[in-house]
Amino acid sequence: MSIISLLPNLRLDPKDLQIRTFTVEKLLEPLIIQVTTLVNCPKNPSSKKKGCSKKAPILLQSVEEATWNLLDKGEKIAKDASMFKEEISAALLDVRNASEALKKTAKEFTKDSCNLPKREAVAQAARTLLTAVTRLLILADMLDVMYLLQHITAFQRTFESLQSASDKSELQKKYQKFGEELEALDCLTYKRQQDLKSSDKRDEIAGARASLKRNSSLLRSVCSAYLEHSDVTSLKASKDAVCNEIQKALSAISNASQGVEDQKVQSASCSETLGSALDDLEKLIIIDPLIVSEKQIRPSLEKRLESIISGAALVADSSCTRDTHRENIIRECNAIRQTLQDLLSEYMSNAGQKEKSNSLNSAIENMCKKTRDLRRQLRKAIIDHVSDSFLDTTLPLLVLFEAAKNGKENEIKEYATIFREHVSRIVEVANLACSLSTNEEGIKIAQMAAKHLETLCPQGATSGSGE
Repeated sequence: MSIISLLPNLRLDPKDLQIRTFTVEKLLEPLIIQVTTLVNCPKNPSSKKKGCSKKAPILLQSVEEATWNLLDKGEKIAKDASMFKEEISAALLDVRNASEALKKTAKEFTKDSCNLPKREAVAQAARTLLTAVTRLLILADMLDVMYLLQHITAFQRTFESLQSASDKSELQKKYQKFGEELEALDCLTYKRQQDLKSSDKRDEIAGARASLKRNSSLLRSVCSAYLEHSDVTSLKASKDAVCNEIQKALSAISNASQGVEDQKVQSASCSETLGSALDDLEKLIIIDPLIVSEKQIRPSLEKRLESIISGAALVADSSCTRDTHRENIIRECNAIRQTLQDLLSEYMSNAGQKEKSNSLNSAIENMCKKTRDLRRQLRKAIIDHVSDSFLDTTLPLLVLFEAAKNGKENEIKEYATIFREHVSRIVEVANLACSLSTNEEGIKIAQMAAKHLETLCPQGATSGSGE
């Protein structure tokens, strides 16, 4: 049976030799160092007489020791493995054969280390050995991934069983098992998170683990409430929302642990933000007049500026933006448009010149100033948004909670609507702040918090209605 058919969630390619973890990299490092030394072969053979190399036998002995060390680890893995025994055994055989081939060519090489063809033969044999060892270690890594995916699959079965509990006693029993499996899964997931070389994948797993823990703690209460009031639509919606988030977190862990790219909408941290676009514009307007071509620079700069102005217009048109800031943003957008045209005219006047004229330098400086003026007005608007929206973030939730506690249905509906609007505004302000920021880590944190808030909002609003 093939590796891929053993588990549908396994999306790793056994033929892919990409090193994804620090463990594989660390195990390969001694062998890579020795092989690289051997591969550094001079293009021209030495003009000296035939002679034995003193360094080559030492290098080859080091390669052999490193190889046997890896073979020893591989044999222990194959012995303990419950899966992939055939594949790992075949990989071990390839490593042994490659090691023997290297040993054979090495004997000839050490007798005549000045012979270029013999040196190249050793280099080729060393590369073959390195490839074989890499595949062996990647298979071992796939075994770790398979072990994690098996835990995810088992956890999903328990999760699905918990959702179908028919009474509170059954729910309690199944939730206890769910909690134990969650703890074991989180331990394995954390281990994988720390081992992955990709910082993006580590961040994805960290976010998924946090979401899984948070929603798992809510699962028992929403399932319990739904068992008591199965006719309440809002409670079913809350249960479905929590279960959906848990399933999303499991899928994210599965994908990130295998290095699979997330096909979701690209975040602002990965694409160009308004802040980074303004930074880029300031760099792009500095051009050598000797190579200036109006057909090339005018459409390019105008397109970039219009893209920035479109982003600024979103800030200006936001419901949170005050009239004075809206007017200032519009004024600065018009001013920067005109300044760019003045700059382009100066470039055309200086085209073909070796040095920039004083008027061109002045136009560049003025363009940079207008860029900073626009950025300043955008920041002022966003600062006001933040101060207005975050003045008292918990009040709408507290009044909703009090209304639900007192059983006042009319007030619950009214405050639930206010709560949703409040959350929507906070998320909007967070996205606006991210659009002007150039701090990638800060953007990631803010976007993750906003996403969690959007996820929890329906649960908070509907749970009040179900009380």
